[in-house]
Amino acid sequence: QVQLVESGGGLVQAGGSLRLSCAASGRTFSSYTTGWFRQAPGKEREFVAGIGWSGGSTYYGDSVKGRFTISRDNGKNTVYLQMNSLKPEDTAVYYCAARTGSVVFTTRERYDYWGQGTQVTVSS
Repeated sequence: QVQLVESGGGLVQAGGSLRLSCAASGRTFSSYTTGWFRQAPGKEREFVAGIGWSGGSTYYGDSVKGRFTISRDNGKNTVYLQMNSLKPEDTAVYYCAARTGSVVFTTRERYDYWGQGTQVTVSS
């Protein structure tokens, strides 16, 4: 079992940056693959980024490639999402998710543990 707590969301102007953090507690976090998803009002929850348990493999959704960077610090049991060049369409609740195993999946059904989410709002 692992518990996830997101932080770092807020209100930012278009073109600005935010860094989200996902702090994990519970069992050995380094054995979990982690992903970030987001959900805007009236839309499906979509994959944003994922990172393997060692940090050696990363994947991004097409809409955020080149703007967002996912990283992790297993010593701190924390995963980060650096978001640059933010756009109004990035506005959503961002969720951290984790799964056992080394494969990064882009579908929400593959993830077993979820945080409560943090709101990101980008104004135009």
